[in-house]
Formats: sequence, C-alpha cells, structure tokens
Amino acid sequence: MDEDARTPSPEAPVEERLLFLQENMVSLTNQLSMPVIEVALVLSKYIRILLDSLQNAAASNNEALPQRLTEPWQIESDADAPSIDSFPLDKLLGSLDEDRMDILDTLIRTILNESHLPFVPALTLLREWEALARTQLVGASGPGQLFSPLELPEGF
Repeated sequence: MDEDARTPSPEAPVEERLLFLQENMVSLTNQLSMPVIEVALVLSKYIRILLDSLQNAAASNNEALPQRLTEPWQIESDADAPSIDSFPLDKLLGSLDEDRMDILDTLIRTILNESHLPFVPALTLLREWEALARTQLVGASGPGQLFSPLELPEGF
C-alpha cells in the first residue's frame, strides 16, 4: 500500500473508495506475487462476511438479494475442473503463506472499515476478483499451479 495514500473518507464518492480498494489490492497481489489459491481464500472470507450481513438485512426487511450478489459469477473456461481428490489437501493447506494472506486480509478489512464502503459495491468488486481467481483455478492441472501468482489482466 502506498504510504502517502490515505484511505478515502466515508464522505468520498463510493467510486473513489472502490477504486482505492481495487488499486491497493492489485498493488499488493502484484507486489507479493500472491498465489491464486491464497487470494481466493481471502476473497471467500470477505465475500462470506459481506454476503451474510446483506442477507440478514434483506431478510429482516422481507427483501431478496439479486443472484449476481448471492452466487459466484459464471466463468468461461475450456478446461474441465480438476477433481479436488486429485490434489493433496493437507499438503496444499500446509503450503499456504499465512502471513501473506494476513496482509491481504488486513488491507481489505482496513479499507472497508475506514472508508465505510457500502457492502453491495464492495461485494460486487470482490465477486469480480473471485471470478478472475476461479478462472485461473479451474485451469490448474496440478497442485503446483494453485500456487502460481494470480494473473491480473492489463488495466484491472
């Protein structure tokens, strides 16, 4: 994260706060060459937290959330998803760099909390990241590819 950059205030436009989150996530994942599996795990945590909160609010108001928020986005892939049985899960989990994941976790949490980013746009942004990570994960033909750095398209 850029030391000179300040988290936008809650009064800043939502777009500015989203852009700040996006830019910092891109910068960090590139800087740390974060493996796709680690990014995906951190994303899933925040998607679950935001979605649970939104679903509780919707239920208390007798409303329903759109599927675009509640379900992972469709991804396009020519590859068949590998069976989870083909990957040694205990070895995979033991290879995770928890410090690196904690840094991304802290960055997301801090920006969400300090900027008071509304949950719907934040969740939409995280769903976009999730779709990107899932696209790369489905192309993994072996456990080692799960630890390849997340590939972000130009201008993402």
